[in-house]
Amino acid sequence: MGQILITGASGTIGRIVARQLIETGAPVRLARRPAERTAPSPHPTDPRGMHGSDPVQQMAFDFADPATWPAAFADVETMFLLRPPAVANVRRDLIPAVAAARSAGVRHVVFLSLQGAEHNRLTPHAAVEKWLRASGMAWTFIRPSFFCQNLSSTHASDIRDRDAIMVPAGGGATAFVDAEDVGAVAAAALGDPAEHAGRAWTVTGPRALTYEQVAQILTGELGRPIRYARPGLAAYARHARTALGMPWPMVAVTAAIYTSARFGLAAGLTGDVRAVLGRDPIDLSAFAHRERAAWARPAA
Repeated sequence: MGQILITGASGTIGRIVARQLIETGAPVRLARRPAERTAPSPHPTDPRGMHGSDPVQQMAFDFADPATWPAAFADVETMFLLRPPAVANVRRDLIPAVAAARSAGVRHVVFLSLQGAEHNRLTPHAAVEKWLRASGMAWTFIRPSFFCQNLSSTHASDIRDRDAIMVPAGGGATAFVDAEDVGAVAAAALGDPAEHAGRAWTVTGPRALTYEQVAQILTGELGRPIRYARPGLAAYARHARTALGMPWPMVAVTAAIYTSARFGLAAGLTGDVRAVLGRDPIDLSAFAHRERAAWARPAA
C-alpha cells in the first residue's frame, strides 16, 4: 500500500484525520509548512503508530513552493487535500501542486470541500471540485457544514470576554458539525479509497440551530448569560477586522458564509455521518460541554 499524504496536517481537520489513520496503522505522511515540521505528532500517545512501526513521516510542503513537491509526493497513492485559508486563487496557487501530485503517481484525492459547493460556483472549493472531476484521478469530496470549532476558535474571544456571539446570520439556522466527525469521515475515505471513489459526503450535525439557540446552549453550559448580538454585515465586518484581527479576505469569506445562513442555505441536514461511520453525529451540546474551557474566564 502506498503512502497517504495529509496536507494541512497541523490544522484542526488535518490533525484529526492523521490521528484517526495512525490509530489504524495506516502508512501516513504528514505534510507541513517548512516552519511547522517540528510540531508534535498528532497521535496522542505514540508517534510511531499503534503497532510500534516506523515513525510517522513529516515532510516540508508548501503549495507555493514546487521544490517541496517531489519528496512529499514520492510513493504516495492517496492524498488528503485541504485548501489553505489564505489561498483564494486556487487555479494559480493550489491546482499546480495537485497536478504535480498526479504526475508523481497520486491516484486518489480526498478533498475537504464545503457544504453546497456544487451549487456555488463562486467558491474556490467549487473550482477545485471541477478540476478534480476532470483530472483523471479518483476523487472523494468531503463537504462539511459549519464547524462547531469556529465557536471555540475564531469567535472564542467574543463569547469569553464579551458574552456575545457576533455573526451576521440573522435568524437563519446552521447545521453545525463537529470537526471530529468531519475528520473521521475523511479518514474513512482515505483508508478505503475504492469504497469512496466518486462519492461526495455532505457531513452535518444532527440538527440545525439558530444562533439564538446556540447562545442558549452556551448559557446553560457556562452558567452565565450569552447573547446573540445579531449584527448587520457592516457592523460585523468592522468588528471582525478590528476586534478579531481578521484579514479582509477572511472577513469577506466569513461574511458570505453567514449571509448564506441568514438566507436559510446552511440548515440542510444529511445522514452521511451515520452512513459512513455507523453512528450519529456529535451534537453541539456535547461539543460545548467538551470544549467549555475555551470560553471560561480566568479565575479572579
